Amino acid sequence: VVELCLSHGLGPVALANELLAFVTSKDLEPQLTPEGLDAFEHEVGIPPSPLHPKKLRGALAHPPSLETSLFLCCSLQGSQKRSNSTPETPRPKRAPSSRSPYGLFSPGSFSPSVTPSQKYSSRGGRGEVVASFGSEPGPAWRGRGGCSVRVFGNGLGKPYKFMFQKALDVREVLASRVEELGEVLRRHHGLDGFSSTALPAQEPVTVLGHIGCDGNGRLNPQSVLLLGDREHSGGAPVPLDLSELQEYSLFPGQVLAVEGTNSTGRRLVVSRLYEVRLPQGVWGNFWGEQRMVLVACGPFTPSDGVAFEPLSDLLELVGRERPDVLLLFGPFLDAKHEQVESCQLPGSFSDVFRLCLRTIVEGTRSAGCQLVLVPSLRDVCHDFVYPQPPFPCQDLPKEDRARVLLVSEPCTLDIDGVVFGLSSTDLLLHLGAEEISSSSGISDRFTRILRHVLTQRSFYPLYPPSEELNVDLEALAAFAALPVTPDVLVTPSELRFFIKDVLGCVCINPGRLTKGRTGGTYGRLLDTPRSSPCVAAQVVRI
Repeated sequence: VVELCLSHGLGPVALANELLAFVTSKDLEPQLTPEGLDAFEHEVGIPPSPLHPKKLRGALAHPPSLETSLFLCCSLQGSQKRSNSTPETPRPKRAPSSRSPYGLFSPGSFSPSVTPSQKYSSRGGRGEVVASFGSEPGPAWRGRGGCSVRVFGNGLGKPYKFMFQKALDVREVLASRVEELGEVLRRHHGLDGFSSTALPAQEPVTVLGHIGCDGNGRLNPQSVLLLGDREHSGGAPVPLDLSELQEYSLFPGQVLAVEGTNSTGRRLVVSRLYEVRLPQGVWGNFWGEQRMVLVACGPFTPSDGVAFEPLSDLLELVGRERPDVLLLFGPFLDAKHEQVESCQLPGSFSDVFRLCLRTIVEGTRSAGCQLVLVPSLRDVCHDFVYPQPPFPCQDLPKEDRARVLLVSEPCTLDIDGVVFGLSSTDLLLHLGAEEISSSSGISDRFTRILRHVLTQRSFYPLYPPSEELNVDLEALAAFAALPVTPDVLVTPSELRFFIKDVLGCVCINPGRLTKGRTGGTYGRLLDTPRSSPCVAAQVVRI
């Protein structure tokens, strides 16, 4: 066995593992024999050695046990310095722990020692406006300075314990949400009350509940269930017949009041769906002059390197245009990045992440803008839970603490009296994958999804949530609700960028700053003083 290691250039641990796997899979005796080794070589495909057939058989006149062979193989680890042959695909070597990423990056020149991405450097269409909304702001986009930014409503301000949900607590959260929205629906539409989903009725009745699916697959028009509310239906489900509806848009978890006939108590033929919208934000301290808001979403580096060139270009843009507010969404160090997944970064995750944030803070200091940082569940160095707490701020310089705001994911902001809803989670992609719809005319998918977000009064109304998300439902009910209809809703997504007016709310998907190995897009908004917020907005290529 020892000769096998030396003559064939195999590591001792590798040979021991192969022997153990072979003996176990073939259900052989642990006592090794020459015939067993021949079968092992044939099975594993090791080329025969000229020293092996006779010499090794003579050495195995008294064959050792498998335990003795493993011991001998492991004893070679200290004496065998290098393999006799070079592997075809050598493993990537990790940088030593003493090597600091601060030697590779610096705020002035972010990554001089890292090879820049050729595909990103050769991109075209820089500065091209690919989507616009509202009136043109004039010859230049530029901020005026001196605005205030604060969290609106009940925001998540610190980390919390998660992965402790109980089934009863989840049920209570879901039932409370149905009851709360049901009361709003009843008052808004002047309904007398709700009936049970399980009782037969020959006359049209109105029932309350949330949408579910009758199987484990994707929702379709034949599998739609209405899970009744707790007070009137005791949670009893009833299948919905949507054949009489010309238009509908449904998704799992959607809270609805449904009018229809349930003659047998086993199927509700739907004739009408009720929904309600939130009250608009109050503009008591409306801007006296124009305010410019710049919006960008990570990743901030191409997928083929960690040069952070897009971030450097963005910081140069901030220095030129000097926006009043800079909204940056994660991921700042993307868990899906090639070098993060293969552990080939020049330093630890936390070191590179802190350096990225430090560069952003120092790179925006001269512009004097208000900086808002929103985390993402794709940030490799942050809590993987939704809602997500803000980044810790222990390393933030004292001179920057007044202008840097670290917020949760999601959150609602008040920027000089204008309400912004912010979420880095790709709710457009998640809701779009589960939604079913029917329309007699031209229907815009993005508008339908955004209407759901606004009418359901939640940044993430989908239940069950996407498998990509770790959702804490109790925290979701407390910190991911929409207190009012925001004036501006920023929802970065992998889907195509857009700017739309939905129910009086300007919704913008600025895209991501990088798309794979090439450049992406960012957004900018300019508010003009009117009796109600009138936003001019653009999506621009980096």
